[in-house]
Amino acid sequence: MAGAGQSLDYAGCNFLRQRLVLATLSGRPIKIRKIRAKEEDPGLRDFEASFIRLIDKVTNGSRIEINQTGTTLYYQPGLLYGGSLEHDCSVSRSIGYYLEGLLCLAPFMKHPLKIVLRGVTNDQVDPSVDVLKATALPLLKKFGIDGESLEIKINRRGMPPKGGGEIVFACPVRKVLQPVQFTDPGKIKRIRGTAYSVRVSPQMANRMVESARSILNKFLPDIYIYTDHMKGASSGKSPGFGMCLTAETINGTILSAELASNPQGQGAAVLPEELGQNCAKLLLEEVYRGGCVDSTNQSLALLLMTLGQRDVSKVLLGPLSPYTIEFLRHLRSFFQIMFKIETKTPEEEHMGGEKVLMTCVGVGFSNLSKTIR
Repeated sequence: MAGAGQSLDYAGCNFLRQRLVLATLSGRPIKIRKIRAKEEDPGLRDFEASFIRLIDKVTNGSRIEINQTGTTLYYQPGLLYGGSLEHDCSVSRSIGYYLEGLLCLAPFMKHPLKIVLRGVTNDQVDPSVDVLKATALPLLKKFGIDGESLEIKINRRGMPPKGGGEIVFACPVRKVLQPVQFTDPGKIKRIRGTAYSVRVSPQMANRMVESARSILNKFLPDIYIYTDHMKGASSGKSPGFGMCLTAETINGTILSAELASNPQGQGAAVLPEELGQNCAKLLLEEVYRGGCVDSTNQSLALLLMTLGQRDVSKVLLGPLSPYTIEFLRHLRSFFQIMFKIETKTPEEEHMGGEKVLMTCVGVGFSNLSKTIR
């Protein structure tokens, strides 16, 4: 285990975002070697380079060194600064890729962050802006990060491959986070969603809504799915459609699922009816997996628990995703924190799949750069 001043060494391109975000929060320098060293096209990809530039924008005094081939990266974090910024994201990954990193960092800036991100808003790889707006923002509020200035606003939608979307993300700063006891997800009370279509017939959205309802109506009466058809300049540069569904429980747990059509010119054409039905099934699977935080935001919840005050936080999660498991290992390296993990069988919980109860004592992280007024 390295001390607080020593740099951590990693190899490979996996989990680059996690390492950069945790290094920034813990103030520990990192060195990553052998980034795709054996591939024909070695080194950092354009979306990773764009993420590094974004980190450089929101911090002050960071030192970033990349060798000529892009296979070795040295990063010495500066102070999180924030303020009003703009960033053009790479179109090979969606804005969600960048937004997930920002959600972890934004509460600990010196000045409240307000950033305009441009690029692809919805794709098939990363969580879309809609899902993060519906699930991550309520999660931040549970830890005491709230206020009128906490918002994600979609100005323009952009579908792959050309993008052209634009969103605004604003987040207030907090000095300390409050611990949470979030162990009872509660019963599902309503389902909300958005069916969006850009540069295709507005009828596509209605067809998706009907097919999704044909499945969900068997379980719940309170379903409302908005149709969002963007025209003209606000529809980005590529055609496409998709759907994002969220299920909300009586205790305020929000579970989400989403699907998007294949990018123009890639793969077979997808019928809106199929997409709507598959999205509804994905939501039901997410409900079955359960927990108080959906699988997209597991790592964000664990990070906020880690950075809480020196008090016990508990969160019940569904099965841990591989990304989350690696995130727990990184939390141990950067913050020397271990979680107590207890498995809950379906018999104990009377519902769904196996759950895990995650317990930890926060490290008492305090936002030192926040200006005191």
